[in-house]
Amino acid sequence: MTDPNPKRQAERVDVPGQVTGAVTVFQPMTILNISVKGMLMESAISLHNDSLHDFRLTLDGRSVVVKGRVVYCKIGELREGGVLYRCGVEFVELPPHVQTALGHFVAAHKSPPPVIDGDLA
Repeated sequence: MTDPNPKRQAERVDVPGQVTGAVTVFQPMTILNISVKGMLMESAISLHNDSLHDFRLTLDGRSVVVKGRVVYCKIGELREGGVLYRCGVEFVELPPHVQTALGHFVAAHKSPPPVIDGDLA
C-alpha cells in the first residue's frame, strides 16, 4: 500500500516482514571516577556487559565523545522510585585529542598524596 498523505516530502511504503533497528537515546549519568583508560559511572539504566557505547563527557567545560566498552554493570543503589546502576567502562579507540583532554583533566584533578603524621626515632 502506498502512502496517501500529501504533506510528506517522500512517499512511504509498507515493509514486508519484520525490519528491526536501534535508537540512540541520551541518558544522564554521573561519573564517580575517571582515568585515561576508563571510568566508573552511575545511571538509572543498566548497560549490557561487553556492549559498546558513545559517552559524551564534559571535562572542565570541554565536551568530548568517547567510545567505551562496558566491563560490568551492577545495581549500585536502591532509591525511592528507582534503581541506580554502577558500570565500569573501558575506553576504546580514543582519538589523540580525546586522550589529551582526558590526560589534562585527570592531571588537574589528581589528589595530592596523603600526609601521614609520625615520629622519627
